[in-house]
Amino acid sequence: MAKLFPKSFNKLPLQLALYLVFVVCVATAGITYYMTPKYTRVGYAPIQPVPYSHAKHVGELGLDCRYCHSTIDTAGAAVPTSQTCMNCHNQIKTTSPALALIRESYQTGKSVPWVHVHVMPSYVYFDHSIHVNRGVSCVECHGNINHMEVVTQKKPMSMGFCLDCHRDPASHVREKADIYNLDSKTIAQTQGIEAARKFVHDWKINPPQSCSGCHR
Repeated sequence: MAKLFPKSFNKLPLQLALYLVFVVCVATAGITYYMTPKYTRVGYAPIQPVPYSHAKHVGELGLDCRYCHSTIDTAGAAVPTSQTCMNCHNQIKTTSPALALIRESYQTGKSVPWVHVHVMPSYVYFDHSIHVNRGVSCVECHGNINHMEVVTQKKPMSMGFCLDCHRDPASHVREKADIYNLDSKTIAQTQGIEAARKFVHDWKINPPQSCSGCHR
C-alpha cells in the first residue's frame, strides 16, 4: 500500500479540512457583506439625518422626480443638494429645527449625510437614464415612493428581480408621458400586452440577459 499512496497523502485530510474552512469563511464574508439590507432586504428603511416625506412633497404637492433628482434621465439618481431644498425652504419653514442640517449644509457647503436606501453592489453596473428613457418608471424598482412618509426598500434588487424585467420588458414599460407619473399603469395594464410588445418593438427595447450586460 505504501507504494500506491506516498507519505504526502497523509496530509491530504488536513489540507481538505483547511480548504473547506477557507471556502466557508469566504462564503460567509460574501453573504454577510452583500446579503444586507442595503442590497436585498425588502422593508429596509433607515433613519435619515433630515426627515423627508415623499408623500408630502411628491404625492401631495406634486413635485416631479426630476426636480430633486435632476440627472435621473441623463446620468444617474443624484441626491439633491441643499441648494435644491433651500429653493423652497428659504421661504417655507425657515426656522424649523428639522431642517437645521439643510441650512447648515447650504451655508457651509458640507454635505448632508444621507443614508442610501437602494444601493447596488459595486460589481453591478446600473444606469438610471437608460431605464427611464425606455419607459421604465421609478415605481418598477422603488415601489409607490410618492406615498411613502419614509423611503423604504420595496423590491429585492436581486439578480433574479432584474432578469425578470429584462426577459419580459413588455410587462413593465409605460408611455413616455407616464414615466414620472408614479400612480400610472403600465401599457400592458391599460392597453393590453400586445400593445406593450409593439411599444417594446418600436422603441427597440432589447435589455441584455448576458452576464456582461450588468457585470462590466
